[in-house]
Amino acid sequence: MKINFLFKSFILVIATFTANGQSFNNFPVTTQKPPLHAKHWIGITGKPMAATAGAMIFSKGGNAIDASCAMLAATCTMWDVLSWGGETQALIYNPKTKKVIAINAIGVAPTGATADFFKNKGMKYPPEYGPLAATTPGTAGGLMTMLAEYGSMSLKEVLAPAMQLAEGYPIEAQTANAIERDKGEIKKWPYSTKVFLPHLGSKREAPDAGEIFVQKDLLATLQKLVDTEQEALKKGKNRKDAIYAAYDRFYKGDIAKEIARGTQEQGGLITEQDMANWKVKIEEPLMTSYRGIDVYKMQQWTQGPVLLQTLNMLENFDLKSMGYNSSRYVHTLYQTMNLAFADRDFYYGDPAFAPEEPMKGLLSKEYAKERIKQINWETNDAKALPGDPYPFEGKKNPYADQIKSWGNFHASLNRNANGLNEKYMEEFTAGTTSVEAADEEGWVVSITPSGGWVPACIAGNTGVGLSQRMQSFVLDPKENPFNVVEPGKRPRVTLTPSLALKDGKPFLSFAKQAGDEQDQLLLQFFLNVVEFGMTVQEATEAPSFKTLQMYASFGAHEKEPGGLILNQAMPDWSRKELSRMGYKLYYQPRTSGPINAIYFDWQHKSFWGGSSNHGEDYGIGW
Repeated sequence: MKINFLFKSFILVIATFTANGQSFNNFPVTTQKPPLHAKHWIGITGKPMAATAGAMIFSKGGNAIDASCAMLAATCTMWDVLSWGGETQALIYNPKTKKVIAINAIGVAPTGATADFFKNKGMKYPPEYGPLAATTPGTAGGLMTMLAEYGSMSLKEVLAPAMQLAEGYPIEAQTANAIERDKGEIKKWPYSTKVFLPHLGSKREAPDAGEIFVQKDLLATLQKLVDTEQEALKKGKNRKDAIYAAYDRFYKGDIAKEIARGTQEQGGLITEQDMANWKVKIEEPLMTSYRGIDVYKMQQWTQGPVLLQTLNMLENFDLKSMGYNSSRYVHTLYQTMNLAFADRDFYYGDPAFAPEEPMKGLLSKEYAKERIKQINWETNDAKALPGDPYPFEGKKNPYADQIKSWGNFHASLNRNANGLNEKYMEEFTAGTTSVEAADEEGWVVSITPSGGWVPACIAGNTGVGLSQRMQSFVLDPKENPFNVVEPGKRPRVTLTPSLALKDGKPFLSFAKQAGDEQDQLLLQFFLNVVEFGMTVQEATEAPSFKTLQMYASFGAHEKEPGGLILNQAMPDWSRKELSRMGYKLYYQPRTSGPINAIYFDWQHKSFWGGSSNHGEDYGIGW
């Protein structure tokens, strides 16, 4: 089936949406995937086998936390597109407390990782690949913390599917071909070569699609965690403390020692003390209300508040009357995101380190109203600057003079004759995965884990691929005084799960992969449901647009002022209008995802699952 959006007739054919339910295909679109329906539980993630891992746990009586941890473990083991040494960000709705909590499990810059260290190596930013790109591993700790605090099963039970995968599974073409494509980088790291290139010396050195891919070292590492937990249980420790015993072995025992040794052997900085000092943080999320819906995001060490800032601005407009994806609608969203991303690029960073980010001002409704006064309704503002949120929290901006010259230090985007620079777009849309889960008890989980993607540098004989998240730091405080690298600090990342509540109950759980695209496409997904009445599946597949007018969080941190990627279905008259308004237009056949989402149908007491037609993402419900 082909997507067929009737842009010109949309205003006359608006989908019906009620607060109590969704009606399939009232909106003028035919989806390529059906929606998922479930009564008892639902799990969605980036690979079919990983979704199956969640279903296996649900079928054994696990809750949404247990199942999401099993899916997370499976995606890490399948390198989709992350590893066990990456980072995990999660929002969890706890039905017992009726509150949303945030799991901060991103690693930190290791000992010796200072701005001067990288500058002395001739770098403008920390590197994209290799051991010097690595923050301390966070995903293992995040998984075990979620399971210990909110799950119901043992680590042995939850890791069983991932351990079966590590014993050997038929690798998919997407991952196998990525290994072959990046084998030149992989060969720089001996432990990565051993794992990823089983046919070293042959024409194709990576596994073939469908070949059984075995990870003996990773299996041994996971077995150590399970053995430690089981030994603790035999000694009389409870489920929670037994899981934390395994946690300690990963971060303070022989696993940590080998991660540090293997990283340093290959030129990295991570020490045993860095591993021991790192801890998962359970945090209060940030929130704003949009037309009676409470939307939750991670704190400002992610780009999550961008969505909240943009919603605060958009609440002042009648979006539905503009018409879905009309030139007016696209321009309005582009310009509000333009302002929010400028704030992201300058003000966001790790709140545990000085200076303090002005989040109260940035998220105030009054600041949003002041920002939209700056919008030029006739043309794109290619030189939008960060705003001044300090007066909205009763302070004076210490960076007012710095902002006037902001943006002069960045590399310009080097476009080739055929359009956008390939490397830039690869960095801009760098993939990860997402995990969405919910159960009939009321637990809801939204995770956007990442880091340690192919071509990962594997840490010694652990099978654990190291994160590449150091590249999201900056070295020059003129660029962002809140995100300058220093030991122990978390980089400002793109990873950004989402939860929304309505009338105090879960309404939507949604997340997506792909770097700097995440919040701009999650915004459009949310508006698709709330403003235009799409079902959750329609909203995940609907043709969105992408702004390139923010500094990329990867590589050379480039931007494309006025860059706008449209879906090929956009009609000619809209293309001409947007071009006239100063946008540089590019086109893609699919622009919506991969988005995974759950809608909570309280009228029928069921779940609707959506998984876009963009990648290999898949869900199972019952």
